[in-house]
Amino acid sequence: MDNRQLGAWGEKKAANYLRLRGYKIIDMNCRYRQGEIDIVASKRGYIVFVEVKLRKNDSYAEAKEFVTAAKQQRVMIAAQLWLQQNETELQPRFDVIEIYAPNGEKGRIRINHIENAF
Repeated sequence: MDNRQLGAWGEKKAANYLRLRGYKIIDMNCRYRQGEIDIVASKRGYIVFVEVKLRKNDSYAEAKEFVTAAKQQRVMIAAQLWLQQNETELQPRFDVIEIYAPNGEKGRIRINHIENAF
C-alpha cells in the first residue's frame, strides 16, 4: 500500500470514528489550489474542519506536531473557500485527528481526537 492509499485508509478510519461519536460527515477530501480539507463534519452547532495525521508511532513526534503553522493556514484558507460554496449558520472549528497504526491497516490502531486544535 502506497502513502496515498494509506492516507485514504486513515481518513476513512477517522470518518468512522467521528460517526460513532455522533458527527455527521458532510464532505471529504476537499481540494483547492490553496489547500485541502480531509474531513468536513458537523455536530452540536459546529461545522468541523478536520485534519487527519497518520503515523506509525509517536516515538519521533506526535502526529499533531506535523500540523505546522503553514499547514494550519492552508486548511483555514480551504475552509473559507468551502464556506463560500456551502452556506451554513454553524460555527467553524478546526480539529486534528491523530491515528497511530504501527502495522498499517493490519494491526491495532490508536486514535486521538483533538478538538479546537487551532
